[in-house]
Amino acid sequence: MEAIENIKRRRSYRAFKPDPIPREVMQEVIEAATNSPTFMSTQPWEVAVVTGKKKDRLSDKLLELAKTQAQKRPDVSAPPPWPTELDQRKHDHGARRLKTLGIEREDEEGREALRLMNFEFYGAPCAVFLYMDGSLGEWSTYDMGLFTQTLLLAAHARGIGSVIQGAVTDYAPEIKDLLGIDAHKKLLVCISMGYPDPEALINSYRSIKKKPEEFVTWHE
Repeated sequence: MEAIENIKRRRSYRAFKPDPIPREVMQEVIEAATNSPTFMSTQPWEVAVVTGKKKDRLSDKLLELAKTQAQKRPDVSAPPPWPTELDQRKHDHGARRLKTLGIEREDEEGREALRLMNFEFYGAPCAVFLYMDGSLGEWSTYDMGLFTQTLLLAAHARGIGSVIQGAVTDYAPEIKDLLGIDAHKKLLVCISMGYPDPEALINSYRSIKKKPEEFVTWHE
């Protein structure tokens, strides 16, 4: 797939077929992501790929925590209040997605069911956790973002859908404990991956992207 077209077509999926991703395909995707640029070639990324029974056990644990409203202990703090324009965009995005699914804002049961899908990895056969040394700061976090995007694009080029999930990492200590990740590592994000289910209603939703003329200034 031509690079620009691959970038334009990449999107977030939240429903997947049960078919597993062959290990050699995941290895190819991860190897491609290692070509991401980093500050002074420090390459801070560490990756845990979770499938099969281990993923099921992790999902069961996370669902238990989420359903009981257990204390959230993410390694990365939630964003501060958004500027007005960004907050409105976030609000509109959430409202459009609920409308696509036929869920009213007053439908607490429907919204809760949607929230809990996070902790089932949206039915994806593979969950990928990205983490780094806990002593690292903003530049390394930026590098991890570059790695994440390259990973998603490489996966998309191989027909693999994905969705980045921040809510899952609210339970960072429990995830690290179950996966045997050192407690001093900083867990940044979970990415659910699999072959998209084209028939799922939730996959019909597309977010609206800003046009370049809304955010680019040209200086000549």
